[in-house]
Amino acid sequence: MNDTDYIPIASLNQYAYCAHRCWRMFCLGEFADNQYTIEGTSLHDRVHTLGEGHREETWQVRAIWLKSERYGLIGKADLIEETDGRLYPVEYKRGKRGEFDNDELQVCAQALCLEEMTGKSISQGYIYYAQSHQRQLVEISAALREQAIATITAVTTLLQTGKMPPAVYSKRCSGCSLHRACLPQAVAKVSRYKEAI
Repeated sequence: MNDTDYIPIASLNQYAYCAHRCWRMFCLGEFADNQYTIEGTSLHDRVHTLGEGHREETWQVRAIWLKSERYGLIGKADLIEETDGRLYPVEYKRGKRGEFDNDELQVCAQALCLEEMTGKSISQGYIYYAQSHQRQLVEISAALREQAIATITAVTTLLQTGKMPPAVYSKRCSGCSLHRACLPQAVAKVSRYKEAI
């Protein structure tokens, strides 16, 4: 396998948020900025200053590349910490605590990579929400691992086949930077119109 055969860890987050968005981003190469993506990019630009050090009893390393041969994953971790011999990933997000589980999947995928790279079991990770300045604990449970592995399989299939998932309208669409590209409400109206004919 070379690096082009690996799937980006971030694609799991996008797929869980919206499979159609993931297809547009990773199969078509489409991307558009909006307020949320600009804020997220700005946050990650600050966080991704390569370096390591200690904060009290916690060792920290920022902007480190993670890779898993087993799962075919690659991506950059915002922060990896070690306390009392236990490693855990910390993913930075721009808003408040998320309503959806896509951020947890990204942390779990980072944990899977870390386990393979270090040989250590990873039982937890965190999501740091910049707007609330709080961390959310992510338990790397068996159920979350299964969900992450199923999502890895789904994304791999999506990238290999390039088959477009349907654009499905939900409340997530209002914050999506690609909303104008897929117009999920228009797709639904056209479908209803075709059924009525």
